[in-house]
Amino acid sequence: MYTIKEVSKKLEISEHTLRFWAKSGFFPFVKRNENNIRIFTDNDLEWVKIVKCLREVGIENKSVKKYVELCIKGDGTINERYQIIKNSRQKAQEQLTNINKQLELLKYKENYYKNLIKENLKDTWNPMNHN
Repeated sequence: MYTIKEVSKKLEISEHTLRFWAKSGFFPFVKRNENNIRIFTDNDLEWVKIVKCLREVGIENKSVKKYVELCIKGDGTINERYQIIKNSRQKAQEQLTNINKQLELLKYKENYYKNLIKENLKDTWNPMNHN
């Protein structure tokens, strides 16, 4: 059993975000203890992980809520949930492709500057050096 503070540290999500998600209905089975503190089980952590994943790839809160509601409805919604997860994975793949392109450019520029420093050269690509 975990408190919001413990979940926050364990999954690297702010306590504020976890509370917001809980109030948004993203963790429908999280119970509260006698002091009205949310207590997360290991199973609840799996819900938190998928919500975090969906949000980190840019899925809107209302779409996450829809996913959670479909889960609650049961196996009759598996096809719809599959589409949400599939679309989310495709979105994440596109983001990864774009990040990899940016990394390649940064690696190229890093090597370019490294060579300038090593050879004590001027940066001929810098427009400021064309005056």
